Amino acid sequence: MSKVKNRWLIALSAIAIHLSIGSVYAYSVYQNPLSDQLGWDTTDVSLAFTIAIFMLGTSAAFLGRLVEKYGPRRSALVAAAFFGIGTLGAGFSVSLASYPLFLFFYGFIGGIGLGIGYISPVSTLVKWFPDRRGLATGMAVLGFGAGSLITGPIAGWLLIETSIPNTFYILGFVYLILMVSGATYLEKPADGWMPKGMKSKGTSGTPVVEDLAQLTANEAVKTARFWMLWLMMFINISAGIMLLAVASPMAQEITGMSAITAASVVGLLGLFNGLGRIGWASLSDYIGRPNVYIAFFVIQVTAFFLLPNITSQVVFPILLYIIITCYGGGFASLPAFIGDLFGTKQLGAIHGYLLTSWSMAGVVGPMVVSYIYDTTQSYTTTFTIFNVLLVIALVTSLAMRLNIKKIREKQGVSDVQKPLTT
Repeated sequence: MSKVKNRWLIALSAIAIHLSIGSVYAYSVYQNPLSDQLGWDTTDVSLAFTIAIFMLGTSAAFLGRLVEKYGPRRSALVAAAFFGIGTLGAGFSVSLASYPLFLFFYGFIGGIGLGIGYISPVSTLVKWFPDRRGLATGMAVLGFGAGSLITGPIAGWLLIETSIPNTFYILGFVYLILMVSGATYLEKPADGWMPKGMKSKGTSGTPVVEDLAQLTANEAVKTARFWMLWLMMFINISAGIMLLAVASPMAQEITGMSAITAASVVGLLGLFNGLGRIGWASLSDYIGRPNVYIAFFVIQVTAFFLLPNITSQVVFPILLYIIITCYGGGFASLPAFIGDLFGTKQLGAIHGYLLTSWSMAGVVGPMVVSYIYDTTQSYTTTFTIFNVLLVIALVTSLAMRLNIKKIREKQGVSDVQKPLTT
């Protein structure tokens, strides 16, 4: 029999992949250099990032089944190829000063690598950590959030010391090495595998509840709880992206912050995004995923109600940081929640379908806030509209918990339930 792999090294491999693809959040460092050197408008430069995020959700949805079919190693290697080629191709496009080619490589090709690379290791980690799903997926998705914190200053330094094409070439090769190294160690555990602590007593200190169901992706999308979870994610992501898109000018207008102070506040948002990913996901192992999502929306409804009237330059950023922890925590807790609700049979495919909420929110969030501000010249209306959405999300999260309770009662169990097949 082959030796069982170390699940913590599996987690480290997942982090290596997510650190690489998470560099997409540092894309803003290329904005000014590309505009200054090639004369591309800021809006044109931003389009490549928009396409990449859209392709992340789209490719995750359409290719999630392939992750389940061919396994995490092959899928992650494919992701490495697409993301690496996309980054290297971006450098080649800049050397040719070809804007369409840049959109194709960075946005389309790189975006496909983002989607496959995002779901490949996460769906595997859920299977390796049935006792600590939240912690495991939180570590990986923390890597995605931390990718920008690491890549940002490195890319900034390379842009000064070398050139834009060379920056993409160097980073592209580094991403390839990291992602291929992580992919080669990825592997699904054997069917029925459990850590020693769970074998003896069902848990190693963390309360564990059996999955609510073992459904295929096609079966999952026919359930009410799939669409409730999709709506919750869409609203949570839209609210977070809205704040990320306008945090600096919003802070300056509402509190009177200087541009430098506001820039410092924005810089720390990435840190709290990452802390929220590991913190909330780990907490979800103890208080349950439904309760965590309810907490997200209770906190955000309160914070969005208060923010337009907060002029304190201390309290305002604190509320922003709290909201951003919920934004990151939503991503990190999602894979574990999927496992709880639908099992691990086709977790990657279901995760991919749910990530379409990210694609939609990535377009809707910034567009809505920009349109409303241009029309009203005030952020107050924006907060009001998003608060209504967050109330809808809160009601949906409460309905989700009732739905879960109803299914468990139907199965005749409370803490441990039988597999649901309908």
